[in-house]
Amino acid sequence: MSQYASLFTGEESEEQTLPLEQPKRYQILLVDDEPNVLNALRRVFRQESYTILTANNGEEALALLAKEGCQLMISDFQMPGMNGGELMRRTKQLYPEMIRIMLTGHADTDAVVAAIREGAVYKFILKPWNDDDLRVTVGLALEQHDLIQRNKALVEQNTKHTKEISALSRLAVSNRSQLAIMLHKHNLLNDKQLQEIHRLQQTKKLPTIKILLEKEWVPEKKIRAILKKDLLIDEVSLNEFQIDSAICSLIPHRFCERQLVLPLKQENKRLMLAMADPMDMGLIDDLCFSTGLKIQAVMANANDIRDKITEVYGEQDVQFEDLETLIGGTDPFEGIEVVIEDDDDISIEDLLRGSDEPPAIRLVNAIILEAVRHNASDIHIQPRTKSVVVRYRIDGVLHDKIKIPTNLLRSLVSRIKVMSELDITERRRPQDGRITVKTPLRIVDLRISILPTINGEKIVMRMLDRNASVQTIDQLGMGKSELKKVSNVIKRPQGMILATGPTGSGKTTTLYSLLRQNATSEKNYVTIEDPVEYYLDMAGQVMVRERIGLDFPVVLRAILRQDPDVVLLGEIRDYETAEVAFHAALTGHLVFSTLHTNSAVASVARLFDLGLKPYVIASALDAVIAQRLMRKICNACRTPSKAPQEQLHQLGPLFESDKLKTYEGAGCRQCDNTGDRGRIGVYEILLPDEAFKDLIASSASIGELKKAAIKCGMNSLIQDAWCKVSQGETTVDEVLRVLGPQVLG
Repeated sequence: MSQYASLFTGEESEEQTLPLEQPKRYQILLVDDEPNVLNALRRVFRQESYTILTANNGEEALALLAKEGCQLMISDFQMPGMNGGELMRRTKQLYPEMIRIMLTGHADTDAVVAAIREGAVYKFILKPWNDDDLRVTVGLALEQHDLIQRNKALVEQNTKHTKEISALSRLAVSNRSQLAIMLHKHNLLNDKQLQEIHRLQQTKKLPTIKILLEKEWVPEKKIRAILKKDLLIDEVSLNEFQIDSAICSLIPHRFCERQLVLPLKQENKRLMLAMADPMDMGLIDDLCFSTGLKIQAVMANANDIRDKITEVYGEQDVQFEDLETLIGGTDPFEGIEVVIEDDDDISIEDLLRGSDEPPAIRLVNAIILEAVRHNASDIHIQPRTKSVVVRYRIDGVLHDKIKIPTNLLRSLVSRIKVMSELDITERRRPQDGRITVKTPLRIVDLRISILPTINGEKIVMRMLDRNASVQTIDQLGMGKSELKKVSNVIKRPQGMILATGPTGSGKTTTLYSLLRQNATSEKNYVTIEDPVEYYLDMAGQVMVRERIGLDFPVVLRAILRQDPDVVLLGEIRDYETAEVAFHAALTGHLVFSTLHTNSAVASVARLFDLGLKPYVIASALDAVIAQRLMRKICNACRTPSKAPQEQLHQLGPLFESDKLKTYEGAGCRQCDNTGDRGRIGVYEILLPDEAFKDLIASSASIGELKKAAIKCGMNSLIQDAWCKVSQGETTVDEVLRVLGPQVLG
C-alpha cells in the first residue's frame, strides 16, 4: 500500500508514519575557460538535483574547492596557465576522494594517458560529448563515490570492532575476586548471600562488585572503607586525571564498562588502574598479560568510574550483550559424566586441519608467551575429565594458570606435534621432541614430552632459555667455606667433578658456573648435552641426537680425539658413558658431569651400581656437589616470624635450637604478593681425602662412607639449609617441602 492510500480509504497507513528519506544532494564543479562550454554543461544537468559550481581556470577551481566540498569535478584539458592534467594531479593530492573527469577537444594523448596512469583521472571524454552518455557517466561516478565512502566507514568500524573483540577474546576473566569472602568474614554477608553471589558468577559471568551493587547488600562506601583499612589500597578522585587516548586504547571500552575498571596513567612499565573491586586478582592477572604491563590497582567509586568511562571513550552504539546470551546460559551437559573413548577412525587430514585452526595456533602461542612472562621452567598441559588445565612450574612449584575446554585438546596437541615434528597420528605411545621458538622477549628451546593418559594426551614442555647468562660461582648461594673448597678443586688440571640431585635442582647451572670460573683462551672446552641449556662462544658445544645414533658415549669418544682440556658431560646415564668419562678424567682431562642421586655419598653407591670398578672411582673422583633449589624470601617484604614447633621438630634437633631465627615474606608488589622471589641453592660438598678414597677402593658400605665424609669436613644439606634459614634467605616451610622431614614419627 502506498503512502497516499489513506487519502482514498480514510485508513492510516503504517508506512505513512515513516519520514520520507531526503535524496542526497551532490555538488559538481565545472572547470573550463570558455563560458559557452560551461553553459552547455549546465544545461546537461539542469534536470538533475545537483548543485553546480563553475570556475574559469585551475587557480579559481582550487580556491573554490578550498571553500566548498565537491563530490565530482569535470575539467577541460586545454586551459591558460594551469592545464587540466596539472589540476587533476593537484586535486588528487588535496582531495583524493573526489571523482575527476576530463574533457578535451584536442587529442593530446600522451598528457591525458599520463594523467590517467597516475590515477588522477576517473574518466576521459572527448568533445563534443553526448548529453545522455555524460549524464550516465556522472551518475555512475557519484554512485561509486558513495560506495567508496560507505566502504571506508565500514572498514574503520570493522577495524575498531575487530580490535575490541580481539582484546576481549584475550581477557578471559575468571572471577577470582575475594571481596565477597572478605565481607563475609566481616559479618556483612551471610552464608546464603555468599552462595547466591557464587551462583550468579557461574551463570551470568558477572563480576562480584556488580552483583553486590545490584543487590545493595553492602553499601559501596563501607566496602571501600574496609579495603582502605585492611589492605591499604589507595583511593583516587577521577576528576583529577586527564587520561591520554593512548592509555585508553590499552583496554577496550566495553571491557571497562563490564568490569568497572579504567586505565589512568602509565609510568615506565607500570599501569595505574582504577578499579571498583581491587581484590579481583584474576582480572589483574589477565590485564597484566594482555597489556604487558604491571598493574598498580587503586580504587574509585563505581558511578565515578562509569562517568569517567563515558567522558573518556564517548558513547558507542555497538553492543556485545549477545555474547553473554550465547555463553552465559546453563550448560545442558553440566551434570553428565564425560567418557573419553579411543577414536581410531579420525583421518590424518582432520588432524592436520585441526592443527592449523587459528584458535589452536593462538592458544599455543599464548601458553608459551605466558610461561615466558612468568619465568616458568616447565609447562604442563594436563587433560582432566571436564577441562584441560595448563600448569606452570614457577620457582619449583606448579601453579594452575589456564583452563581450556576439552574440545580444544586434540587441535592443541596436534599443533604442538606439528611444531615439534612428531607423528600426529600416533596417540597411544609416548613421544619426545623439541621446539625452538622466538618470542618478543627471548629465544626459548622447548623439550617436549607427550604421554597418553585416560583423559587424553598429557604434554610437558621443559623451557630452556638460550639467552640466559651463566652465573658466577659467587651468585650460586654457597657459603664462604664451601666456595673456597670449590674454587680450589676446579683449579686442578684433571679429575672428575660431579653435581648431583633430582631433576630441576640446578646441576647444569652449577657446572657451567664452575667451568666459566677459570676459563681462559689457552684451553679447549667442549660440552655434550641433551639439550644444550647455556650457550658459550668459547666452548665447542655438541647436542646429543639419539635418533641418529649420536648418543653420549659416541660423542664423548669423538671429543677425546679433539684434544680437549675441559669436558662438560650433560649426564652420566649408563655404564658405557660412565666408563668413558672416568677414563677421560684419568688421562689428563678435567671432566664435569651430573648424576641423579639424593646425596653426595650416595653418588659413590650409584657409580658402583653402574658397574665401574672401585679403584677407577677412587682414582678419578675429586669432588661431589649435592644440591637442591629453594624459594628465596623476597628482600623487599622480609619480616621476622616464628615457625610452628611441629615443623621445627620434623627437621630435627638442629632446627629446635634457640639460636635459630626464622623469617618469612609478607607479600608485596615486587613479589606479586607471594612473599618469594627467585631461588637459592642449598649444597652438600664432598671433597674425598685419601682415607675416603681407600674406603671407595675397598667397596665400603654407605654407613662407613658417610662417617668418613663427615671427617672430611662435609656439611649436610640440612645443615646448609639451617644456615640459609637463619640468614633470612628461605623459610622453614620451604626446607620441609624440599628436603622433607628428617625425623620420623
